[in-house]
This record gives sequence, structure tokens and C-alpha cells, in this order.
Amino acid sequence: MKSVKQAAPCPRQLDIDSVPEAPTEEDERIFLAISTTTLTPEEEKRILTPGLTAPRQTSVLAVHWHPEHIPMQLIERRINASYPNKSLELIIPTQHNEITTYGGYSGVEVDCYSSGFNQKVQLLLHFENSRLPRAGVLRSMLTHTFRYRASQLFEFLSVLTGKDEERLQAVASFTGAAEETIRFARLHALKLEKLLERHQDGLPPGAIKNKLMRNFLDAMRPRYGDRLVARVQAFVQAVKLRVKDDFPLLYFYRASEIIEEARSMGAGVVIPHPEQFWPILLAEYDVDGYEVWNPQSQRYTDFLIEVLSRKNRKAGASARRLLVFMGDDTHLSEKLRDASLVAKPAREVGLQYAWDDLSVRKRLLAAGMDRASVINEYTARLAS
Repeated sequence: MKSVKQAAPCPRQLDIDSVPEAPTEEDERIFLAISTTTLTPEEEKRILTPGLTAPRQTSVLAVHWHPEHIPMQLIERRINASYPNKSLELIIPTQHNEITTYGGYSGVEVDCYSSGFNQKVQLLLHFENSRLPRAGVLRSMLTHTFRYRASQLFEFLSVLTGKDEERLQAVASFTGAAEETIRFARLHALKLEKLLERHQDGLPPGAIKNKLMRNFLDAMRPRYGDRLVARVQAFVQAVKLRVKDDFPLLYFYRASEIIEEARSMGAGVVIPHPEQFWPILLAEYDVDGYEVWNPQSQRYTDFLIEVLSRKNRKAGASARRLLVFMGDDTHLSEKLRDASLVAKPAREVGLQYAWDDLSVRKRLLAAGMDRASVINEYTARLAS
């Protein structure tokens, strides 16, 4: 969603009782700005100007990234500017619970759950566009999951506004949040609830996500100052994580159901987020490979490469081997925000440093894989 330009922080002491409870005209303007999917000329320029370029990278493998509401033609120009000398590529978008298309391929990142581990997991599904006519059942499953996942925002706001006082106070106690911080978060969550209700019929579906609260608070920095808003954001983030941890898994589809449907239409399947999901290796799911590196974590990279290599050796040369993937997990809407507020500025579609790390390359060499070989092998699978 659209960012709101920030002014210099306000140094004065806040009188919390002076904060209006009802949404103001300025609040309304901010809400409409952060929930729109229309880009300004300045925002288009930001998308077309990548923060990092890699002229020496000739192979681009990008199968875990999120276009969000950014037009694909702008994303394509950004990618071409990022890799001016690319000669081999496999680039597939993976929007959360929504199929999107780039070039000749489509993809999606699906929320589901593993009953064996009793936890939410995510799967990356990739397929050639020729498979789209067979995706009717998968689309229905994704629609259900998208709506259920979107409902998390309303539970999140419900906790912040005090309708679930027990969870709110538990987080406040854990974080040591001051009363002023809690009250400020509550007031703005109430405003956001009212604005969502007021505009619910005209909102694009992609606007209903947890980061709406973050963006709404960020827009308050000119009025209330960076220091206060930063404290509130830390508390709100803790509440969000608590809500995500408590979110019922019952209404997600099982991972095995998603994989079965994906395979029936000829899709490839990859397990992302190694820092969260590496125990799923034990489940022996029918997948093409595992993400061994992600910007959020490099803790298990060496371990995962070795595990996949061991599994492939055990399966034998005639078996379809498990492939090594790396995910940049770029969210393109982040590139619209003021540079001072972007939490992960180094993320770019297809930019995964671990492929070129000397110690990682040594392990990949022993496993018989590199970026180009994975591109070629996975492309062949998606065509079969």
C-alpha cells in the first residue's frame, strides 16, 4: 500500500488525552493513502530504480518474492535494471494465497498446516501458465485461505483495542510497555477499525493485512514524533506476533492436501523459510526441494544443504533429487516507503548472497548444485 511522506519528528511532550478518539480528516487522508493500489509518479520512479544492481550475475533464480500491488511491467523493468547481463533466468512470483503471473510462469505462497508438527507452514507452488486452466480447485482453496488469513487483521485490532484485555495485558507485561504506549496503540487501533468499517466496500482485497496498522502508525510520526511511534510500533509488533502464534490452525488446509492438488495440475512444490520449517524435512512430503537460505536466517543453511545432499545420495542416482533453493522474500510494496522506514532495504528479487559465499559454494559443489543447474533442472520439471 502507498506510503505517506514523513516530516521532521515532533519533539514536544505528548498529552495522550489530547489525541482525538474519532478519526479526523487527516486520519481519513492517511488511511486512503496507505490502502490505495494506485501509484504516484514518484512511487513508480522508486520501483524503476533498484537499490542494488548485480551486473556480474548472469543467472537469476527468483521463486520466492511478492509483487503485492505493484504492476508486473514495472517489476520487470526493475529486474532488468538489477541484472543487466543476465542470460539465464527462472523468475516466478509467489503472492500470499493468490496466484500471480510473471512471463511464462505463475506461482503462489500458500498458508497451510502440518498436522504432524501441529504448526502452520507455507508452501511455494510454481507452474507454467499452460497449467492455469487446471487450477480451479486450487483457486478455491486459495480463496478460502486468503479470507481466513485476512481475518487475522481484525483479531489483531481486537486485541489492541482492548476487546481481549487478557492477551493485551500479557503482552504489555512481557514487553514492559508504558501506559502511554498502550493507550496510544489502542486509540489508533480503534481509529483504524472505524476507518476499515467505513470504507470496507471500496477496499482492494490486498489492503486487508496486518501491515496496515504499521503503516497507519508510521504516518503519525510527523504529528507525534519518532521516539513515541517507535515505542508503540515495538509494542504493536509484539501483539501481532502473539496473535499470529495463537491463530487457530483448524481452518487452514493441510499441507498434504495442498501438495496433492498442486501435483495433480503439474505444479512444482518448494518448502520455504528454513528458520521456521526445517523439521518438516522429517515429514517426507512430495516436494521438489527446500529453501536453505533466506535473508531472515542463515542459521540452518549448511545443515540443510548437508541433509538434502545426504537424502539424495541415499535415494540413488535414478531418483528425482531434492533441489536447493534460496529465497530473497522481497515484498515490492516496501520499495514504495520512505527510505528511512524500510526495514529490509537490501532485499531485491533474485538477489541471494549465499550462492556466492565461498563456504556455502563449497557445500553446494559437494551436493552437485549451483544456481544455473537448479534453474535448468527445475525448469525442465515444470515443463514435464
